[in-house]
Amino acid sequence: MPKNTRLNQAAKNKKDEFYTQLIDIENELRHYKEHFRGKTVLCNCDDPRVSKFFHYFAYNFRELGLKRLITTCYKNQDLNLFSNNDCEQAIWLEYNGETDGGRVPTVEEIGVHPFKGDGDFRSKECIELLKQADIVCTNPPFSLFREYVAQLMEYDKKFLIIGNINSVTYKEVFPLILNNQVWLGQSIHSGDRKFWVPDSYPLDAAGCGVDEDGKRYIRVKGVRWFTNLDYKERHENLILTETYKGNEEKYPHYDNYDAIDVGKTSDIPYDYDGAMGVPITFLDKYNPEQFEILGSSIELARPMSQIAERGTYAPGGPRFYIPCNNGKIKHKRLYDRLVVRNKHPQI
Repeated sequence: MPKNTRLNQAAKNKKDEFYTQLIDIENELRHYKEHFRGKTVLCNCDDPRVSKFFHYFAYNFRELGLKRLITTCYKNQDLNLFSNNDCEQAIWLEYNGETDGGRVPTVEEIGVHPFKGDGDFRSKECIELLKQADIVCTNPPFSLFREYVAQLMEYDKKFLIIGNINSVTYKEVFPLILNNQVWLGQSIHSGDRKFWVPDSYPLDAAGCGVDEDGKRYIRVKGVRWFTNLDYKERHENLILTETYKGNEEKYPHYDNYDAIDVGKTSDIPYDYDGAMGVPITFLDKYNPEQFEILGSSIELARPMSQIAERGTYAPGGPRFYIPCNNGKIKHKRLYDRLVVRNKHPQI
């Protein structure tokens, strides 16, 4: 199945209750520990009594030097993670670091407060909690990613959240990438990730399975962390080993935009000073001091109807095309591309 089909199906069917594993949270959060001292953290898409985000921050409350931890629960007071979110009253919990001899608080040690509404992150009650937070960290619903990010930006919040790599092409998200307001996290660059899903999730869905404890899970490709918290690895230069001079045939020029195509991030030439189209996964290695992002194929590509005769190119939405010799098709349509420029080429 194509990389993003599972996510697209989940969004379409609102089956996007994907619960993050602790190991994935630990692997990412270790790059940001200095950001959390004295801060209030909000996890506003989590049942705190079963959420691994809550577990991580509660367990590491003192080590991180947190001031306060707030978590919200969407119509679900059942201790069972895989309830159907059909409880009439939602709740929010706060934790200030106090424990009765243990490092992880019990339910009794957490301040439990009822919501009047359903606990949706867009509700007035949840927005009031958002205003109190310094950093938001959670796995928001994939189907609501645009709205979720827009809300974070509206209230000027620092955040570390999980989404899909294709989200960078959304018209609501890409300007934030372009303006260096949002970037990708450090720990996930490829492969798939395992998420727990509710018992109601269909077993015949692609990638869905059951572990030895009877819990259902799904493996999803293209997952990334999105953040506006800085970390040192983001400023490390990508090592470039390829040359453009003498290998021009490896880098075809687009038919509908003035740039060359670079099929893989590892193939970026160190001696080219012009515009280059690269895969969106380039953002895994993006150093803003080394490269400048100029735009994307969605916004920069000229319509092929203005360039080629009908029938000589594969139709579709705005994308870049390169010359090809495939019978009647003389212009090949590519996947989404980012257009970048090397700030310091070795000419």
